[in-house]
Amino acid sequence: MIRLLLSARPSFGHRLRGPRLGGVALGVVTLGGVVLSSMFCVSASRAAEFTPAQRAEIVSIVRQALKQDPSILRDAVVALQADEGERGQQASRVAIAQSQNQLVTPADPVAGDPHGDVTIVEFFDTRCPYCRRLEPVMDKLLAADHRVRLVYKDLPILGPASVLGTKALLAAQQQGAYDKMREAVMQLPPDTTIGQLETTARGLGLDWPRMVRDMDAPSVQARIDANLALAHRLGIQGTPALVIGDNLVPGAVNLAELQKAVAEARGG
Repeated sequence: MIRLLLSARPSFGHRLRGPRLGGVALGVVTLGGVVLSSMFCVSASRAAEFTPAQRAEIVSIVRQALKQDPSILRDAVVALQADEGERGQQASRVAIAQSQNQLVTPADPVAGDPHGDVTIVEFFDTRCPYCRRLEPVMDKLLAADHRVRLVYKDLPILGPASVLGTKALLAAQQQGAYDKMREAVMQLPPDTTIGQLETTARGLGLDWPRMVRDMDAPSVQARIDANLALAHRLGIQGTPALVIGDNLVPGAVNLAELQKAVAEARGG
């Protein structure tokens, strides 16, 4: 999964924080960027009752326990990561429910069944190698399941070449050729150039001078800005990211995982 790298855009940075505690954490340990601050804690009022000697003894007990059984540390890391993931999913579900009108708009390109009973919203970057890896998986899903609607959200987060590729796709959409242009661009070298886009567009029979004008249109930039803002609200941290039902699925998944997520969205 590609993490967001934005410049002069809304901040998508997600800083992992330890749980906010109303007391004093003893024996705080940092491992791999995960703050383990909830293993041993007491309320602030209770902690004030301890003498310095008692607090030192508690810290000593904690340290001795970790030395004797290092799995305590491992279990704490796993528990905190699981808790962080669950809280993140809950926040995503709330954000998804509040963003239904923005998740699917009349302007969005659609593949699969436009009236499908399950909608997958795919946030992708034309340069992202994991997005490209997801392409054949998604093709297999749509070929096997004719009741899925796939909605594309162009999310150029990997620099100028990403923005250029996205603008080319949205401009091609004005000529009814989004799907053809997208398929071609996703096969081009990641550092796509304007010359490569011109050759590709002309090869598809598109009006290149018109595309150049449309690429610079304020409406195209507005689409990009709206997608970036929506991804920020949903807590998306990179591409690809899929919204399936009320769940956010980050990263490139395999076909079985994709089919499972679709079945869950159907209530199966």
